[in-house]
Amino acid sequence: MSAKQVLDGPALLQKIRRIAFQIFENNFEEQEIIMAGVHGQGYALADMLSKHLKEISTINAIPVEIKLNKEVPYESPVQFSADIKTFENKVIIVVDDVLNTGRTFSYSLAPFLSIPVKKLQVAVLIDRNYRKFPIAADYKGYELSTTIAEHVEVIVTDDVKRGVYLK
Repeated sequence: MSAKQVLDGPALLQKIRRIAFQIFENNFEEQEIIMAGVHGQGYALADMLSKHLKEISTINAIPVEIKLNKEVPYESPVQFSADIKTFENKVIIVVDDVLNTGRTFSYSLAPFLSIPVKKLQVAVLIDRNYRKFPIAADYKGYELSTTIAEHVEVIVTDDVKRGVYLK
């Protein structure tokens, strides 16, 4: 099966920048925001959003990597690239490339429920709307209606292949 490009590199970067502006508009009074990205393209997206936030505001946006087994997330604990206690009483935005069933986000959000947080939000580049878990994105770049069998691939780190592809 061949891949169909849904968003090219410039369009993808425009969506990321727009999400950064939305995050700033809803959190302009904050001095620091934790951008917790799911390992892989989610973390790469969190890092890009952090850089854009630093360009357009005085907010110290800190990218943090969330590591979990996406296939069987309940088998091992969710890990972070920084101590979760340092996130207390801060705005946390959990970031991933695609929101499909909500399972990955559900397990990624769970550890934050054990600490006091100021605000807990979700940012996603592509929202597919096939929910099995009660997750809604506060910030989304693009809603994409697909069949359940189709696969959405997001590439943010490769300057040549950057884009969103439907397979």
